[in-house]
Amino acid sequence: MPSISFPHWSRWQAWALNPWWVVGCLLAGGALGAWQPEAARRLGVIGSVYVDLLQMIVLPFMVSAVIFSLQHLFREGGARKTLARVLWVFLLFACAVAALGLASARLTGLGAELSPQLQADFGRIVGSDSRQGSQEIELYAPEAPDEGQLGGVSLRDVLGTLIPSNVFASFAQGETLKALVFALLFGFAAGQVPVRVSQGLIDALGTVYAACQTLTRWFNYPVPIVLFCMAAAQIGQSGLETLRPMAGFVATFTGSALSLVVLAIVLIRRRSGKSWSQVLDALRAPFALAVVTRNSAVCMPAMIEAMADKLGFARMRVELLVPLSVSLLRTGPILYYVSATLFIAALYGKELSLQELGLVAIVSILAGFASAGASGVVTLSMLGTTSGYLGLPFEAAFVLFLAVEPLCDIGRTVLIVLGNCAAVALICPRPLEV
Repeated sequence: MPSISFPHWSRWQAWALNPWWVVGCLLAGGALGAWQPEAARRLGVIGSVYVDLLQMIVLPFMVSAVIFSLQHLFREGGARKTLARVLWVFLLFACAVAALGLASARLTGLGAELSPQLQADFGRIVGSDSRQGSQEIELYAPEAPDEGQLGGVSLRDVLGTLIPSNVFASFAQGETLKALVFALLFGFAAGQVPVRVSQGLIDALGTVYAACQTLTRWFNYPVPIVLFCMAAAQIGQSGLETLRPMAGFVATFTGSALSLVVLAIVLIRRRSGKSWSQVLDALRAPFALAVVTRNSAVCMPAMIEAMADKLGFARMRVELLVPLSVSLLRTGPILYYVSATLFIAALYGKELSLQELGLVAIVSILAGFASAGASGVVTLSMLGTTSGYLGLPFEAAFVLFLAVEPLCDIGRTVLIVLGNCAAVALICPRPLEV
């Protein structure tokens, strides 16, 4: 499919997606939000419209990519071997992220040492002193999971989030996980249909896929402006005062996420055989979109272009594995749930045994899977499940995490996007082996 290009657009896109420029726009927008909060809040509509534009192509892109890739995978053979490798790589990544989250929280003493000033800040924000009990606050008692339930969620609830009773309603409501299940089942079935019958479908899906990729490239151009407006609106709305008490948590979580991102980039470089400059250049677009949109699903076209076109991994496998990993391998939320649960435990002065730490890791992995298709406050609300297993009230601390949610959401999304790129690189054959 021919692409539409203009003389200086490629240079503009390279400049717009430069990580240093992205961070600079983020800081400049935050400074404007702190200086002129009223004016900055009005800029939020620009970010909302931009994210809506990106989200409108997510489901058509994902469904066409998965069905198209599965058809080719069945033609070439090796589908069973690929899916088996997906299973163990996903399990390995989820366990490794949970373990690193536990280790970093314990090493940094997350929440263990709170100064009197920070204790006063916590008490003022949540309406009570978390350690001294100077005031009383009604907290919901954590409900014990019913028999046959896991993490307070029944098997029926889990299946309800996976199986679409009406696929068109799922598309209309933006239910990404249900759309993925439909695409997988339909792709498996279409792979059994003779080529002479399915060729028309293949051509149609290829057109949809190429058009979505073209739209994504066009939407990359205004990234610096959008990021500046979104950062300004967010700081103008929440202010900086609520960020200070949670600085330790944000620093620990961000440091852990950054460490995992660096490990992911190292793994991608080793698997691809490319130079550092080539790898970093390929990952610029996924990184920038993750920071701007805080939505891993809308980063899928950029992830596929980076892994297949720029790093040389097999396109058919990449087009299948990227949507699958973004929907199921939720590395960012897993790390977040582990760190936040340990912070809540330290906040209430609860010492965790080795068995309880293991329980935190397991429940965080399951909660990460359950967060598929969710973002923002919906992802944050899942903390009630992990803290509830330890008998810790989450409701009083909710407002604390809500204040820093935009910052944490960036870390979660970047880790999902680049971490899943590393998972795809590990599952796919090396470029020279294709």
